[in-house]
Amino acid sequence: MASGQELEAGVRPPGGAAAEPPWPGSWQPLGARYRTGQHGPRGTNFALWAAGAEAVDLCLFDDEGRESRHRLTEQDFQIWHGFLPGVGPGTRYGFRVHGRWDPWTGARWNPAKLLLDPYARAVDGGYTAHDSVCAAVRNWPERDVADTVRDNRDSARYVPRSVVVHDDDDWYDDHRPKTPWAETVLYELHVRGFTMRHPDVPPGLRGTYAGLAHPAAVAHLTRLGVTAVELLPVHQFADEDHLQARGLVNYWGYNTIGYFAPHAGYSAAGSRGGQVGEFKRMVRALHAAGIEVILDVVFNHTAEAAELGPTLSLRGIDNAAYYRLAPHRPRGYADYTGCGNTLDTRRPQVIRLITDSLRYWVTEMGVDGFRFDLAAALARGGSGGGDGVDMDHPFLAAVSQDPLLSRVKLIAEPWDVGPGGYQVGGFPPLWAEWNDRYRDTVRDFWRGARPDVRELGYRLTGSSDLYQRGGRRPYASVNFVTAHDGFTLRDLVSYDRKHNEANGEANRDGTDDNRSWNHGAEGETADPEVNALRLRQLRNLMATLLLSAGVPMITAGDEFGRTQGGNNNAYCQDNEVGWLDWSLLDEPDWQGLFELTATLVRLRRAHPVLRQRAFFSGRAATPGGQPDLAWFTPLGKEMTEADWFAPTACLGMLLSGTAMSERDEAGRPSRDDSFLLLLNAGPDPVVFTLPGEPWAAPEAAYETVADTAAAGTGEPYPRGAVVLGGRSLHLLRAPAPEA
Repeated sequence: MASGQELEAGVRPPGGAAAEPPWPGSWQPLGARYRTGQHGPRGTNFALWAAGAEAVDLCLFDDEGRESRHRLTEQDFQIWHGFLPGVGPGTRYGFRVHGRWDPWTGARWNPAKLLLDPYARAVDGGYTAHDSVCAAVRNWPERDVADTVRDNRDSARYVPRSVVVHDDDDWYDDHRPKTPWAETVLYELHVRGFTMRHPDVPPGLRGTYAGLAHPAAVAHLTRLGVTAVELLPVHQFADEDHLQARGLVNYWGYNTIGYFAPHAGYSAAGSRGGQVGEFKRMVRALHAAGIEVILDVVFNHTAEAAELGPTLSLRGIDNAAYYRLAPHRPRGYADYTGCGNTLDTRRPQVIRLITDSLRYWVTEMGVDGFRFDLAAALARGGSGGGDGVDMDHPFLAAVSQDPLLSRVKLIAEPWDVGPGGYQVGGFPPLWAEWNDRYRDTVRDFWRGARPDVRELGYRLTGSSDLYQRGGRRPYASVNFVTAHDGFTLRDLVSYDRKHNEANGEANRDGTDDNRSWNHGAEGETADPEVNALRLRQLRNLMATLLLSAGVPMITAGDEFGRTQGGNNNAYCQDNEVGWLDWSLLDEPDWQGLFELTATLVRLRRAHPVLRQRAFFSGRAATPGGQPDLAWFTPLGKEMTEADWFAPTACLGMLLSGTAMSERDEAGRPSRDDSFLLLLNAGPDPVVFTLPGEPWAAPEAAYETVADTAAAGTGEPYPRGAVVLGGRSLHLLRAPAPEA
């Protein structure tokens, strides 16, 4: 069975209306580009890289869905191309690619499957789960060979179309904020979920790019003071078959099928190209408010899943060239993502696809950076051979030397699900990383799960143990306590266990390692003591995040008590579970949490000592001067080596504003106020003796900036001690002496 079997009964071979072949056109740029040049007629050039293909048909669809096929007869540098006069913006199209059917070598060409253009800048329609979309016969009686039997049924009825887009935008009126890394405060949000319940956003704009650009939505971000939004995936994505079977959707969007197209489901302007302009207007509105736009991008896998997944694009164009095939079973895939496939970033064309996409979103869509989902998978199998993670990988090298991409914000989720995939602290310079060790340490400290504070010291000061090597800075650490994946901040202090029954997976999905604490009752309760303690813990967690060195990331809604009812994996909950409830801001407790968050963000912005660019040394910057950092026990004594190893739940961290390593533009030493951060994760009050000179200004100059156990601020402390409430955080300021 060298060429594979084929499903014959009850099907028809690929057909459709024949058409005249296109003009030769050009092999570059890839994708569909509408041309309005001074010479020759207007029309669209189509170019598709398909190295191993035997023939390529360009398929156009009219408004009634009728298909016409145009054979691309020109090929240069493995790129099939042609120009069609008169074809303009809004035209829907796809490709059918002919070639060998030989799954044993990874060859899975099947012209019965309509394919999206990998470079399509807009996509119309969605994917409907149907067996005919699979290149092989899913229901073949012999399950172990089903993926080797070709299915010749036409898939066009069930798959989306690429759309021709015209773009002549030069961004002349846009002004990028260009916020330095050290001054960045990230805000992770879902484009749809952020505004679906916002009362001041017009109903027709809720859940869209235009909704996020609405003044009411932008006003919340500016009041909070964040400098950048990190958007959950906005590349065109598809809903998995198993979700469609349960009547659910992929709400988060980590199932990409179009790396150049804004997801059409978030567009109020339609899916025939309107989503492109709407996305750009959103970026402009955010930039005008001083807010950068960072995209969460999923280049580690695609929505085509495993061998019996849908054939929507790359698999049908050149399966073996785009995906990592299993080393000893090329019929299958090397899966380092848990999603069925992994893109093969060792191959030049895959690197080109990714870097072309990144450059497009920067230059033509205006974005300011990217967060790479499961980034370790992108660095597997480099120059060292094998499939291990290699930080000298060609993909990482391509990004680091790119004159455009090396200047934008790059954030790695530094792990994948394969062996050796956990790489926190391992990415090279230019890259920041999600620091899950910060998350786990801070959660454990405030729930009283750690016997000592050794690791907490590293996390509060930028994680030098992870990032100081290789010349990296504290802002390489993206600090977070919560993210889209896991409990919300409110749920973190309200639930001991996940409650994911609504996902339809018998509560098996989602992590069990939540490091959460319900404080005496599982879920919502009317107990005032439990609720008071939970609120204090929320304030402790948020304040710790914003007062730590590194780049803080707030998850949308955590600043006003958003809850998902204990669901720690709401990836399929496109409903009130996943949407922000803005009515919470009408409640005093949650309004107070918002005000604390905004106050601390403003404080961070105003005081460089709280967001330093260099790691602390613990030594004086000048002879006889103060050290830049000092740690204290509740007795007001500097911590010794033994104190770090002793069981404790209380410590103080003093940041000296007169011993900073920061320099101004002229090279002069920077000066700032000094801050004393006191943390007590124990249940009982602690009398904390305030350190006096030479560690700080005279004791009478201390004043309260934030106290999670009380509402008052600005209170002077003329005496030598402060009482820390049980499970509370206290921030004191000692103004800088007159120069």
